[in-house]
Amino acid sequence: MKSLSWLACIVMFAVAALAQPRPYIGYVYPAGVQQGTTVQIRLGGQSMDDVTAATVTGTGVTAQIVEYCWRVNNQEQQLLREQLQLLRRVAGLTASRNRFSKKGLRPVEPRDPAELNGVAPELAQLIVKIQQRTDDFVQQPACASIANIMLVDVTVAADAPPGPREIRLVTARGVSNPMPFQVGQVPEFSRKPMRSAMIQTLGKEVLALRKRPPEEAQDLIKLPATLNGQIASGEVNSYRFAAHKGQRLVFSTQARQLIPFIADAVPGWFQPVLVLSDANGKEVAYNDDFRFKPDPTIFYEVPKDGDYVLAIYDSLYRGREDFIYRITAGELPYVTTIFPLGGRVGDGAAIKMKGWNLDKAELIQPAMNSGAGMQQVVAKRDGFVSNRMPFALGTLPEILEKEPNNDLKHAQKVTLPVMVNGRIDRAGDWDVFEISGKAGETIVAEVLARRLDSPLDSVLKLTDATGKVLAFNDDYDDIGAGANTHYADSYLMAKLPADGIYFVHVGDTARNGGEEFAYRLRISEPQPDFELRVAPSSISLRRMGTANVSVYVIRKDGFNGAIKLGLKDAPEGVFSAPVTLSATAVVVGMTVRTNLAPSTEPFSLVIEGKATVGKTELVRAAVPAEDKMQAFLWRHLLPAETLQALIFNPLYQSPLKKVPPEPPAVSSTVQPVVATSAVAAATPASPSKPKFTQQQVAARLRELKRLYGAGFLTDEFYLDKVAECQVGQ
Repeated sequence: MKSLSWLACIVMFAVAALAQPRPYIGYVYPAGVQQGTTVQIRLGGQSMDDVTAATVTGTGVTAQIVEYCWRVNNQEQQLLREQLQLLRRVAGLTASRNRFSKKGLRPVEPRDPAELNGVAPELAQLIVKIQQRTDDFVQQPACASIANIMLVDVTVAADAPPGPREIRLVTARGVSNPMPFQVGQVPEFSRKPMRSAMIQTLGKEVLALRKRPPEEAQDLIKLPATLNGQIASGEVNSYRFAAHKGQRLVFSTQARQLIPFIADAVPGWFQPVLVLSDANGKEVAYNDDFRFKPDPTIFYEVPKDGDYVLAIYDSLYRGREDFIYRITAGELPYVTTIFPLGGRVGDGAAIKMKGWNLDKAELIQPAMNSGAGMQQVVAKRDGFVSNRMPFALGTLPEILEKEPNNDLKHAQKVTLPVMVNGRIDRAGDWDVFEISGKAGETIVAEVLARRLDSPLDSVLKLTDATGKVLAFNDDYDDIGAGANTHYADSYLMAKLPADGIYFVHVGDTARNGGEEFAYRLRISEPQPDFELRVAPSSISLRRMGTANVSVYVIRKDGFNGAIKLGLKDAPEGVFSAPVTLSATAVVVGMTVRTNLAPSTEPFSLVIEGKATVGKTELVRAAVPAEDKMQAFLWRHLLPAETLQALIFNPLYQSPLKKVPPEPPAVSSTVQPVVATSAVAAATPASPSKPKFTQQQVAARLRELKRLYGAGFLTDEFYLDKVAECQVGQ
């Protein structure tokens, strides 16, 4: 019931957010760029008209808008074809070369101006530009919401810190959702971008499959490298490379991490599979999930010199342009396990790490002045930084679990409050801790494991001295879990019935175990607290207007107080009325107002909540988040770095790159003179009935203006088509 009520609240408050004019990004390809390089990336989405900028969080990365390739309609496609035909006729061109298709070789126009020998450079560029748009046209895309493409040049400084970032688009009417973006360290290889995938028709699915020429079936690469690609329906991407005996190679995939949920894909995400084969095609390694994570990782020590082939595909052989992956491959540092999983604020933890290629590696820990909460640690070796591992900092006294402590007789005695760092060392292992309590006391026991990348699927129980179970928990729902679809950590809170000795038991639900099955166990009296999430992570406001967000609360250890919400250090002219999240509420709507003038520059907002526990005032900032749907039903709050706001002008009109020429005045009884003979010949001298309705004329003129403004039409062609509209009315 608790989960259902939370879902209902999300749906209710999401309606207001959907009304805001907000651009949307569905995928980014490639989803990362190497240090010291400039790469053009594609962002697929919708409502991306009037984009003014692209922003990337962190330092050392800049982005420049190149071109917006909107999804043209059938009428625009026809205009482009007519313009292309005229231009080719002027250039004296015919179909000049062939390209592979499922029916064999078919004529195709050049897609590089250099291939048009003897054609004026300006004319050649226009022909190729139009050819690319007409070739990429898909009448019925598999997913219309990602069929619009924004091309962006991203430049990464050589000293830009490696690791995850967020990229957004800024338009004249709002700021988009954030998408993951990586700064890489090794050379990057990117396959040719896909065009929009076609919708599949039952019984004719083969017609929608991606058509690759044979030379693109397998790519030759050199390690180390990061491999970027998009998986089409039924497709397998393969990479051939040379390796030497004794190399310890790591193939680490990012796919679900880049796009955790795809609402209209069943089961709701890309499920990549990695297969490594030798030169003879014999499979030598395979992985589809790394522990509990859906993104696969292969560790392979090369037995002999030779060529090897790495292949990736979707486990269900689905695919389309937002099935994005990044595979970082090479003899690179990779951390598989750390212990302990956390430490006390201000204390330098003695962390042990295990993994691959960690000889002489340095573990970079959180700064000594880091506050309580989730931090990260990485290993650094030969200038390369490993994958990131979560590391929790707390304020309670910390101890290590000591074996043997597998039953009541050998239970480890602990004094409350305490944070125990332990492991379920082997299959079937239980760790048991003895505590003393008094009648009426309330005890909390909480496991942090899955949230810290441990494969432990914990189970937790509280028993008395006779072994009677007083409280039990397997999985505890957590709306703050983000992309994690399995709430595998355990939590219980129980009132002790009498003075005496009690026992807290920790184990694995599936009776698995090993040195990687680490955990942090908090045993204490209740520590009432709360966390906040705010969605969406960007809002748009008109001058003297408002925007709505939804603020969710995660209550801890029985906290049931009211929370006062407000803006923290907001710019002058941006404000909100005080809002109170009642003791029984899970979510509440909050309205942000402004009296500032419109601006093209977004700014950050912080929403914070204040509550009183005893004599202590708790102040917590809300974490921005995106409300995402998984497979048509389940919803998740994915954390973002900032809450972005933009004040927009609703009357804004996007400036055209080229201003259309004014057509000559035409009398209603006089046939206009058109500039192109081919068009003139096709125009009736005296139409017996209107060629277009008024609505069609208005739409036609908008299409012509848009295509001309984007640089696709010549002055002559534009005037000819405008004249047709004037004659046909």
